[in-house]
Amino acid sequence: MVILWLALGLLSLGATIPKTYSSRFSFTGAGWIFLSLYWILQTGHYIGIKDYLNSFLVVVAAFVSLFIAFITFRAGEKEAIISLSLAASVGGFIYLLFAEVELLNTGIISMVTNQAVWVIGNYGFPVERTSWDLLAVNGLAVRIILACTAIESIALFTGLISSAKGAPLSRKLKAFMISVPVVYLLNILRVSFTSSAYGFAWFGTPEESFHISEHIITKIGSMLALLFISYMVLKILPEIADMIDGLWIMSRKHLQKAGLN
Repeated sequence: MVILWLALGLLSLGATIPKTYSSRFSFTGAGWIFLSLYWILQTGHYIGIKDYLNSFLVVVAAFVSLFIAFITFRAGEKEAIISLSLAASVGGFIYLLFAEVELLNTGIISMVTNQAVWVIGNYGFPVERTSWDLLAVNGLAVRIILACTAIESIALFTGLISSAKGAPLSRKLKAFMISVPVVYLLNILRVSFTSSAYGFAWFGTPEESFHISEHIITKIGSMLALLFISYMVLKILPEIADMIDGLWIMSRKHLQKAGLN
């Protein structure tokens, strides 16, 4: 975890140093190298629990981070990488704060638990809060964890919005309001629906109902909602689309030079 804090710190430093200092690219490049190291060190954990999909994904993330570091140290226009580094550092810091700081971690989990109980109760279903992170629907307990709070998506959108350099604060605020609060509210509905489906065994056994509601129904719904929200954010902040386009052009150029494209 120290490596991740170091990576994010370097990315943040490189992204905030004024343009007149070329050293910002050194800090940014070093940040991506440490981020690559962090990802590659995660493979042992995922292989140990036989999660081969995430093992593959962290290896890909490691190589992508290393490739970005390579581009950063090369000569040429690299402002898109500075923007990407800002997005990564802001989003990463937000997630880490809620993952590592106990007060924030228990606070957001407790808040989601309480609000899900309120939503389920307002539909007339028997529900009670049995602990700070536990709710029971129809007598069956559901534990709320950090992944149930949508903090990953919240951190992602906040990071992307912060990276829109040159955009006025009013547009950034508008993009924030149609993304972060909406994502959070939709997540409360997702938790409430999944908990109710599990408690009342709407789709077979309680376990089958949980799987279908959590991994199929709400997963599809979440993907569609995130796509729509992303479209709206990009429409309000075209600077983000410009950053993505710049990264794509830059990546293609270096891949062509290496004979890989």
